[in-house]
Amino acid sequence: MPRNLGTTPHQGTTPRPLTRRRRVAIAVLATLALLAAACSDDDSAETSDPPVTTAAPDTTISEPGEPDPVSDLGGDATEAWPSPEWEVIDPTVAGFDPAVLDELADRAERGGAACLVLVTDGRIVGEWYWHDTGPDDPAETWSVTKSITAFLVGIAEDQGHLRIDQPASDFIDEWVGTPSEGVTIRQLLANDSGRFHSVDSDYVQLASVEEDKTAYAIGLDQQHEPGTHWDYNNAAIQVLDAVLERATGVDVGTFAAEHLFGPIGMEATELTIDPAGNTLTFMGAQMTCRDMARFGLLTLREGEWDGTQVVPAEFVAEATRPSTELNPTYGLLWWLHGTDAGQIGTAPGQDEVATGDPVAHVALGLGGQFVAVVPNQDLVLTRLNRSALATEPIGLPQLLPLLTELDGPGD
Repeated sequence: MPRNLGTTPHQGTTPRPLTRRRRVAIAVLATLALLAAACSDDDSAETSDPPVTTAAPDTTISEPGEPDPVSDLGGDATEAWPSPEWEVIDPTVAGFDPAVLDELADRAERGGAACLVLVTDGRIVGEWYWHDTGPDDPAETWSVTKSITAFLVGIAEDQGHLRIDQPASDFIDEWVGTPSEGVTIRQLLANDSGRFHSVDSDYVQLASVEEDKTAYAIGLDQQHEPGTHWDYNNAAIQVLDAVLERATGVDVGTFAAEHLFGPIGMEATELTIDPAGNTLTFMGAQMTCRDMARFGLLTLREGEWDGTQVVPAEFVAEATRPSTELNPTYGLLWWLHGTDAGQIGTAPGQDEVATGDPVAHVALGLGGQFVAVVPNQDLVLTRLNRSALATEPIGLPQLLPLLTELDGPGD
């Protein structure tokens, strides 16, 4: 059953006692404050978040480098659904080379991973945990949260609450009569809204100083003409908290639990709130590696979950293809990893992505957290990281190429 998040207090209400969501938010913001101190104020830089641990329910925790064993597929490679529990299969039965999986796990461990989960055909074929990470330990996923926010917007549109091509000012009254009046919801999702952006604004003021993060984000100026400039803009994305809440009439955490987390069994996942009671939409999702894999599988299956269309297939397709010529490696709050040897930076502390024709769509978070979806191989790979324990700078560009060496049923 989905976790009952209760009602998030709205702006202007009496602050309630510290909840788990709020305690997590405070710890997260303290970490971001340290990150901000290390960032230079470079307007061309982008934004995101740090590392942590995670795990999986009711499973044998493997030693590093050893995927969890378990059941026998019996040669049946038909699609499965973790409804309610994941099926964990012997990778050799599924046709995978154990030596390649061992190398995948070894690289992840050297990169500071706390957990790594590999899924194909809706079944787990590899699962590893390190550094005292337990099966039920959710962790901060940082900017992976953004991709969740994108799907919440898609669900809200499907329910008739909004249209992504309408001006955000239809819900943000504060922008009416200002240069931001014409900024669309799509532009907030594509990061070409032109809203004010700087490292200091995103990492110091928004992340660490301002208690009411949504009000701060709304109150920033318009820096560029909408649709003419691309920035990885945390503050612009936090505006989506107000758009979603005002459009749907419920706080974003409650909306997510009811319409996304609950339907696909993401029981350990929560969004966090700021001291003013706003749901964070640019960071803050607490997840396990297995919940991340559920989110990736939902994306791989084009928004469907065991016969129910949770997110419209059209929206998933739109979110996971280039959204603007200003940055062909970005969709709607999803990164696109291509086939070229060249790599580009994404945001401070985040993995790079490769340019070229996209072969994977990726939800990326600071410090090596990611959900990577590889449609042509029917694979989902998730990682939560503890970068402080990394012995080598190993991330997405060093792990994804190994997936092309796997010989599983998705090939």
